[in-house]
Amino acid sequence: MDLRVFQSLWAMQPYDDIGTAFDRVKDAGFEGMAIDLGASDVATAMTTLPHFERTGLTPLIVAFPKSVVGLRETLVMARDFGAPFVVVIGQVFPLTVEGAIPIIRRWMDMADEEGVSIQFETHRNCITNDLFAMLSLMDAIPDMPICADLSHYVVDREFWYPLSDFDRGLVSRVLARASSFQGRVASRQQIQLPLAFPQHRKWVDLFEGWWEEGFRNWHRRHPGEAPVFLCELGPPEYAMTGADGMELSDRWAEALVLRDTARAIWARVVAEG
Repeated sequence: MDLRVFQSLWAMQPYDDIGTAFDRVKDAGFEGMAIDLGASDVATAMTTLPHFERTGLTPLIVAFPKSVVGLRETLVMARDFGAPFVVVIGQVFPLTVEGAIPIIRRWMDMADEEGVSIQFETHRNCITNDLFAMLSLMDAIPDMPICADLSHYVVDREFWYPLSDFDRGLVSRVLARASSFQGRVASRQQIQLPLAFPQHRKWVDLFEGWWEEGFRNWHRRHPGEAPVFLCELGPPEYAMTGADGMELSDRWAEALVLRDTARAIWARVVAEG
């Protein structure tokens, strides 16, 4: 029961060509590749299908629907691709939780109609923009499935380090419900930290602890199954750069570190039962 580790095609930018990116991800032992529709449209994403068929990688679709009805096209595409689920980063976001509830429910119903599973990512600038609003949505919709990318909420709430017991408790509520996890380490001011810098170690440790907590929750809820962990280290301006515009770290090497770290955490969780 190995952890299902995916890489993001968006995180492979810049690449010589898509085929080379797929080959590198396959050769590195990832199970699948995520297609980010915030970085491309459905028509462009469809051109990746031969590469999935050629490499045997499992597709994962990350959707950015700009209208309620706009999600359906992506759900149909995901079904055609054979994706295990669609990650939804809804670009429809009312100012109130009460306004968001019927939209979330409609998207969940739409997914049922198309026979495709969805998960709502914890993400800024979308319907799950804020941690407090997200927790309210989770309370209002107990069956709302969650994809946990906690980097967004560390920046969103500007969490002080060390986190207070109150703030840790809020994050734990998300992790108790999370159905998949994304690999990126943030600080209170930066969405994506270079992993090897000594001053970032405390944040790396914090996120590794969260992933372990999430994995343990998943393992209790779904014994005998393994969750998806998506390595998603984005290109600039997600990636930090120096005065010369060059990135401060090697994102591909860091993706491999995240892959190995997540696998080791999952193996420990499974071994300890």
